[in-house]
This record gives sequence, structure tokens and C-alpha cells, in this order.
Amino acid sequence: MRVRARGYRGGVTFPGAAPEPYADAPPEAFDGYDDPYAGADWDPDLFAPPDDPDAPPPPMDATTSPFARAAVVTGTARELPDVRDFTGRDPREVLHEVYGYDAFRGDQAEIVQHVVDGGDAVVLMPTGGGKSVTYQVPALVRPGTGLVVSPLIALMHDQVDALVANGVRAAYLNSTQAPAERQAVEQAYLAGDLDLLYVAPERLNGAQTLALLSRGQLSVIAIDEAHCVSQWGHDFRPDYLALGDLAERFPGVPRMALTATATPETAGEIVERLRLRDARTFVASFDRPNIQYRVDAKVDPRRQLVSFIRSQPEGSAGIVYALSRKSVEQTAAYLAAQGLDALPYHAGLDTSVRAANQSRFLRDDGVIMVATIAFGMGIDKPDVRFVAHIDLPKSVEGYYQETGRAGRDGDPSVVWMAYGLGDVVQQRRMIDQSPGDRSYKMRLGQHLDAMLALCETVGCRRQNLLSYFGEPSEPCGNCDTCLTPPDTWDGLVAAQKLLSTIVRLQRERGQAFGAGHLIDILRGAKTERIAQQGHDRLSTYGLGADLSDQDWRSVIRQLLARGIIVAQGDYGTLALSEASGGVLRGETPVPLRRDALGRSGGGGGSRPRKSSADDVAAGDRDLFEALRAWRAEQAREQGVPAYIVFGDATLRAIAAERPGSMGDLDGITGIGAKKREAYGDGILAVVAQH
Repeated sequence: MRVRARGYRGGVTFPGAAPEPYADAPPEAFDGYDDPYAGADWDPDLFAPPDDPDAPPPPMDATTSPFARAAVVTGTARELPDVRDFTGRDPREVLHEVYGYDAFRGDQAEIVQHVVDGGDAVVLMPTGGGKSVTYQVPALVRPGTGLVVSPLIALMHDQVDALVANGVRAAYLNSTQAPAERQAVEQAYLAGDLDLLYVAPERLNGAQTLALLSRGQLSVIAIDEAHCVSQWGHDFRPDYLALGDLAERFPGVPRMALTATATPETAGEIVERLRLRDARTFVASFDRPNIQYRVDAKVDPRRQLVSFIRSQPEGSAGIVYALSRKSVEQTAAYLAAQGLDALPYHAGLDTSVRAANQSRFLRDDGVIMVATIAFGMGIDKPDVRFVAHIDLPKSVEGYYQETGRAGRDGDPSVVWMAYGLGDVVQQRRMIDQSPGDRSYKMRLGQHLDAMLALCETVGCRRQNLLSYFGEPSEPCGNCDTCLTPPDTWDGLVAAQKLLSTIVRLQRERGQAFGAGHLIDILRGAKTERIAQQGHDRLSTYGLGADLSDQDWRSVIRQLLARGIIVAQGDYGTLALSEASGGVLRGETPVPLRRDALGRSGGGGGSRPRKSSADDVAAGDRDLFEALRAWRAEQAREQGVPAYIVFGDATLRAIAAERPGSMGDLDGITGIGAKKREAYGDGILAVVAQH
């Protein structure tokens, strides 16, 4: 069954089964890229099965109880919440009491009720759309403990901290814990004293964990980042394949698969591989209206990046993605030399360095993380104001997931990419050189083609992106191409000159060259190489002098993106494709976009960006800044990111409402019962001083 979200007009259908184009692709197919999980804190099940599966866990230290020590269970100085039984309560009451929200958003209420009633669900919802609420509330309302499968150990800590701050009895099991910590969590689970338990997928391949779970009561099984099960997808993880067995091991327990990144093909494979054929599928709109999409022609990417960052509100937090580890470190150093607070992150860094850099990014304001795609999945920092790419992503799915880390709080954010000819040549070459059969390489090529189409579009960029996920939409009026529509020109003659040069070199001399030398020939350059090769005697020598070097690079990039020419071999030499015949004969039109060079990231018709304080009335700004300072102090004392205390939206509401009593705090979004109890006096004191 498929359910459309409100306002969603798409007609997406999900097949019952999906082909397996990646089935024969060896791991080395992705050499040269950072695996998003490489070097991450995986959770291998290192424990041998117990002699007696029904034996209780080893006894805990008698001086501590399962629920009195956050130092044992969560590693923080805060105690876990007192026992509060939400079982059987109205989900809306739980939403208000725990999260401080008056109403569910979009399809959240329908999803929650469906799962509370015992139904399985597949939830496709964008980042920031509220996926976590759809499994956390049912876990609280249904009897037992909700099991959450989360792919990275490093992310569980903050997720659990956020739940504990809201008064939810949450914990995790992973290999970073000391035996006493694991015992405390296990005992709490068996005693029914946990609302939510987080585990990594590989831990569910171990007999001991499965035996433990079988001896307790599960309320819900939520599989987060479910696209990792899909061999169609960009983040395939073999450990997810075994999660389909949970249906037989825990019959009667509703299961949920959740992801923010899924094409119809990927969604179909999630259903098939996780054995969710009877599940109800909920599809929310993939649109992130608060995000502005921008792509600039790559000229000097690091300088362009600095200009872009400086066009953002001062102190903005952001993520910069680069393809290689070397580029990450060089770019982070370059930004730091420009006075920006930038840190590197990639799988080759020491574990302690990665952990320290991630902690600073999450907890401090205004930090810029320069990273490979090894960074970002599950990062729940709501106030990331920008995401930048200085290299071309491999797929639209990857791009959507990475850019989706901006603006989770709903405030205006910008995603920017510098994209050039070298990106196209490099990506094509990596596909050609990758191991695997023809169908595997074809699938990689299709991913890249879709990404290139997004970059080269002359129409609305958001509309192109949503169309990829099967969602029709109108032009947004806010992306770069809507704000400053690109000029187009008839590139047929230019394309014919280029193709003729390639043909003459190949047929007359048996030679092939890359873009740089071909441009020199067309522009009539007097280089030593041209003289040595006698290329100044070619009939096309100098025929393209009317176009600049950058113009020709734009032409070649767009012809590569359309498949009219192809890049071959280690050196990216250019050759004609089957599609080139129609161009040479003048039968195929070649409209090209004219790059707006020199914008250096800061232009593109973008509207002036506002900081979070700009959304606060002038008379309330002093109070808002005082609340931010108070929040930072609370976060430092507790060793948690500031957003776990309160988000900016809640602080803005406090500044506007100026509550004078505990009762006044009840109506402010984001303040639940536990946070009112923990922070109410402090909030009222700050308000009273202003």
C-alpha cells in the first residue's frame, strides 16, 4: 500500500522486487572514495554466545541501580529520568509532555497511530521532517522497549542524550562500553525499565544480543537509514541484509524502515529485503523549502568557497565536502589560514582526532567541518546553515543526503557546489576503471548522468531534484537558476568544431588528447607541444579563437554531461560517442548554458541571508542573546551540544513570549515536562533580568 503525504502530488509506485545491479560489484569498485562508514566506530559482536541462553546477564554492582546512573548508561553526569509510564496514553499527550509540541506535523499522526495499532511501516521523509518522532512515540505508547537500529555508534550518544533530556529512558548497547555499563543496560532492558534501546545493525548478527532481546519485551523495531539495505542505493551495507530476519524472530512486533533518501527503486528494494511486503508506505514530500540550491562553474574552488562562506551570516556552522582525503586536509588548512574555524574529517584520521573534531562541530557555534562523505550520516545538528561541495557528488541520492544536513531547524540555509570539466572527466574515468560487470558500470553511469543533469539544468534546480525522486513541482523562485536564469546560446557550431578536431586527430594521426590540448588547438595557441606535434597544420587550428579558454571548458563539460563526447583512459582523452553523429551532421540542436563566471560563490542572485537573531523582534534581541549565552553555559556543564538543551526556535519563542511563571512555559513549543522541570527556573531568571 502507498500513502501520499499532504500536498504531495506525485504518483510514485514501488515495485515488489528490485533488480540487483550491484550484486557482482566488488568492494574495490569504490576505491578512491571515502566510504561513509570506513573507519567509523562499527559495533562487531565480539561476545561468544552464553552457555545458557536463558541465563540472566551477569550481576551488576550492588551499589547502583539500572536507572540511577547516567555515568554508566550514557556516559554523562546526568541521571536518567524517573520512571514515567506512557503505555496506553494518547500519542498527542505524549508528544506534548515529552517533546513540548502541541500537534503532529504532516503525516506523523497517521504513521504513529498505524504503528501503535501494530502495523508495519516504511517511512520516506526528508531530513528535518520528524522521522524520529514517528518511532519514538509508538515506542513510548506501546508496552515494552523500542529497539532502534542505527548505523554508527558515534551517533548513538547524542541521540540518547537528547531523549534523556526529554525525560525518556533511553540507552544504547555497543562495543565502546565497559562490561559494567553493558550489564546495567541489559538489566534495565530485562526489567522493563527502558523506553528505547539503540543498537548497531551488526550487533543483531550476534547470538547473545538476539537472545537478550528475546527475553525482554519489544514494543517497536525501527530500522533507521534503511536505504543502507539497498544494493540500488549509494550507501549499501551488507549488515542490513540480515535485518529481514527480525520478522521471524520477533513476530507481532511492528517494524518500521525509515530513510530520507530513496528513489522508487530503492524503496522497492527496502520493502523486499526487509520483508515488509504488508507494510504501509508513507511518502512525504522530499522538498526542503528552506534550502536554497546553487551551483557555480568551478574556476578557483577554494577561493570561491571562502567567498561563499563569507557571504553567509557571521558565525554560521557549515559542512564542506571534498572527494579525497588530501583535498579535505588542504582545504581545511586553507580555510583556517583565512581566519575561519575549520576542521578536517576523513576516515584516515586517528579515531581520537575524528571524535574530537566531531565533538567540537556539534558543541561549538560557527565551526566548519571539511570532510569526505565519511562524515554526516545521522548528524543531528539543527543549525547547520550551509553545505558546500567543491567536488561533484557521485549521485543525486548522495547529493540530496549531504545537502539535507543543512537547515534541519527549518531556518533559511544555502547549499552550494563548484562544478567543472575536471569533475566530469574524473568521475567518468573512475567508472570506466572500476571492477564489475557492464550492468554495474551502467548503473554507476546512470547515477552520474542524473547528477550532471541537475548541475547543467537551465530550469529550476529544485524542480529537477524533486523530479528525480518522482515528485512533480513548480519552479521554486529561490534557487540560483530561478533567481538569475542562465543565458543560453546555440552551441552547434562550437560543438562541430570540437568534434571535427577530435575526428581529424584520430583518423589522420591516430591520436587522442584531453581537453586542455584540444582547446589550445581550437584557440590557435602557439605552444611547444602544438609545434612538436604539427597540430598548427590541422584545418581546425585557430577556428575557435572567438571563445575563451573558460568558454571552451564549459562547452566540453556540457557535451560530456550530455554524452555527446566521452572521456577515456587514465588521462581523460576525449572521443566521440554514438550521439555525436547527429551533431556533426547538424541534425541535433546543441543549446548550451552560458556560465556566469566570476561569481565566486557569493553571487548567483542570492537574497541577503539573515542570522537567527534577525528573526527576533528588535526589542527582544538582547533577551534572545542572553538566552543563547545561558544555553551555552548549560550545555558546557552537561557536556552536550547546545541544541540538546533547546533549539533556536524555542529560544526565539521564549524571547517573544517573555514567560513569567512555570505555567507560562507550558505553551511554548519545544518545552516538555522534563525540560520545564530541569530548566524552567533558569529560563525565568534570565527573562526577569531583561
